[in-house]
Amino acid sequence: MILLKLFWSFFQIGLFSFGGGYAAMPFIQEQAVDINGWLTMGEFVDLVTISQMTPGPIAINAATFIGMKTSGVLGAIIATIGCVTPSCIIVLTLAYLYYKYRGLPAIQGVLKGLRPAVVSLIAFAGISIVQMALFGGKSESIFSIDISSFDVVSGVLFAAALVVMRRFKPNPIYVMAGAGFVGLLAFYII
Repeated sequence: MILLKLFWSFFQIGLFSFGGGYAAMPFIQEQAVDINGWLTMGEFVDLVTISQMTPGPIAINAATFIGMKTSGVLGAIIATIGCVTPSCIIVLTLAYLYYKYRGLPAIQGVLKGLRPAVVSLIAFAGISIVQMALFGGKSESIFSIDISSFDVVSGVLFAAALVVMRRFKPNPIYVMAGAGFVGLLAFYII
């Protein structure tokens, strides 16, 4: 039963998450944390971090990780297949239709209409992750946070990484490695 649930959950994620990995994060969070309880919110934030550092799309990395955590290797395979199946079907169908009808203005209008929705999904995912990282929990709304739970060390690391990325434009891997090292010192050694 868990394998069918994994397949169906990640099939839905693959089917409804237009716009790539960041747009899929709210759906992954809903399925893995809120509905099925496969991960805690803290584990979800760790999953997003690990998915960013490993090659491949976030949704597929998440499917593989969650499948492995819940049902071993078979679960990882089933969840990953569930995640990619809708994309394969949709891409083949759209490629055929687009090739046949690419000159129609309605097709261009649909594509332009999807852009704002994708941006809003990415913004929601980013706000949720910042909320978890800086305030240590998920609140009822993105607009209601408890200021007293603000983690100063995480806030300083976030601000420093943001400034370094904007000002010096280094390779993001160096910034992640540096932030990880400073976090190790700040949270576990000092």
